[in-house]
Amino acid sequence: MNIKRVTSQDVADAAGVSRTTVSLVLNNTPNAQISEETRQRVITTARSLGYVPDAAARALVSRRAQIIGLVMARSHYHIASDAFLPQTLEGLLDVAHQNGMRLLIDIVEPQHQKEAYLQLVRAKHIDGLILSGPRLDDEALTLLDDENFPIVLIGRLPGDRYYSVDVDNRSAARNAVEHLIKLGHRRIACITNASPEYSAAAERLAGYREALEACGLAYDQNLVRYGDFSSKSGYQQMKQIILSGAEFSAVFAASDEVAYGVNAALVEQDLHSPEKTALIGFDDLPMSAYINPPLTTVRVPATELARRAGNLLVQILEGEQPEQKVQLLETHLILRHSCNLGKSMLS
Repeated sequence: MNIKRVTSQDVADAAGVSRTTVSLVLNNTPNAQISEETRQRVITTARSLGYVPDAAARALVSRRAQIIGLVMARSHYHIASDAFLPQTLEGLLDVAHQNGMRLLIDIVEPQHQKEAYLQLVRAKHIDGLILSGPRLDDEALTLLDDENFPIVLIGRLPGDRYYSVDVDNRSAARNAVEHLIKLGHRRIACITNASPEYSAAAERLAGYREALEACGLAYDQNLVRYGDFSSKSGYQQMKQIILSGAEFSAVFAASDEVAYGVNAALVEQDLHSPEKTALIGFDDLPMSAYINPPLTTVRVPATELARRAGNLLVQILEGEQPEQKVQLLETHLILRHSCNLGKSMLS
């Protein structure tokens, strides 16, 4: 059965106003000379008729696609196991829906970043871009910025060239490692969340190193390995440290996902936390409160990061120039039982 689509003219006829008035009201056009009574009548009429604006028509009028793009520079394998992604999508979808826009998600393999970015942008599929997890070696961002294409990062790159929303990864990692030192640990291993080409991984590793040096402890490269976003990489890298014979009594895993694999390797080698090895993660994923033992970790406000990034991009698309180039949100160290709470333990 064919159902006739409700048009803006139908709304105009039912509300007793012109089609132009309907367009001005429903598009929330600034400075439109329309009384509040008329505005409310148009809105009520549109809702009662079940009117849905035609996306293609709106795009023609505004010369915009009404779509924001979320690009994640990871492999498809990593995205499939990314427990952070639902929180990111929640925040961005909230912003998109509130602004009558849609969200396009693209997963870009790092080796294909440049071509994928330019194709997405130059084909005019999106109005603006949000990049989650920026890399230090990303040439595509520079090219797009030179073309004045709207970009917001969830994460941050040196120099603060781009609008960004992030946490202070270095400071948060330093605080986490300092907590281990206060508990008496002197040999602390580190497994990063990703390779150091990713800015967050580089900053968290720097925070780990700063905490050691501030307390007069040597940085030992034998206790450092690079994770790859996944639990599997945490397991493999932890096994490498264990099999190398290096001594340690604590581990800083720079993401909870990596920490889950670290924990599995420790249990397998009878070095499980907290009795024999303390373990701290980073992110505070929902599962972290329920693994055995519950994971001490740095809480990152993932949903709010995404929401702030989305709102920042919308401001830019509306022609505004936000004064604050970089927004940093607070993190908190969440104490659970993967560390010996309040118990000093010297290696």
